Amino acid sequence: MGHETGRGTDGDDARAWDERLAWAYGLISKDPGERAAALDRLAAARKATDEAVERFNATLLALQEQGVREPYGVPALRLAHEEHLRIRGSSLPDGLWDRWDCEDIAKWPGLPYALLFLEWEARFPYEWTLTAKAWGTKQGLVRDLAVDSVGRDPVARAKLIDLVEIVVRRAYRCKDREYVRVARVLDGPPLRVRLEAARRSENPWARLHAGYVLWMLDRPELPNSRRVWRTWLADARP
Repeated sequence: MGHETGRGTDGDDARAWDERLAWAYGLISKDPGERAAALDRLAAARKATDEAVERFNATLLALQEQGVREPYGVPALRLAHEEHLRIRGSSLPDGLWDRWDCEDIAKWPGLPYALLFLEWEARFPYEWTLTAKAWGTKQGLVRDLAVDSVGRDPVARAKLIDLVEIVVRRAYRCKDREYVRVARVLDGPPLRVRLEAARRSENPWARLHAGYVLWMLDRPELPNSRRVWRTWLADARP
């Protein structure tokens, strides 16, 4: 996951991503003061993004009222659109919505921030839900990261193993079941040791969720569907 590889669809490299979003690491800080400062920065970024959207919509509406048949060909609207993309690139989750041009997501320079966004949701779910709730983005990122190339990256692999463990040890949150995809990519002793520890813990959520993930790892042919989950759950409960 080195910063020297990969470029985004807009030609961004890792340095450009860091310039826009390095402040977001404060969202996962153990220091409440640092998290508060990052949350303030996020609020300002989201406000700026909303204002850029409003300017784009106002420009589009004005052109439509003037009877312009192809408003998207007008320079003023193109500039408003480019401004919106530039401003939203400094916000979350908006900055993650424009994906990569490279086929291998492990080479995408936005990968550290995709992992950061998921770690934020995992470690500080209340703050995430209150300020940047985006279940579709969470689902899409988890699915996108459940690939062998990411699993082979030592930094990404370690982070994802941590995330799987955090998720199985808590009460279920929307789209958490998607992490089964990640667990299947990461399957091996390091992950299974943690899952077994969770399954044997006194935490009822951990016992339940870790047991399901381990069961699914032993049955790679089964789809990770709601029906399979309910069937397993009915059999697992005494």
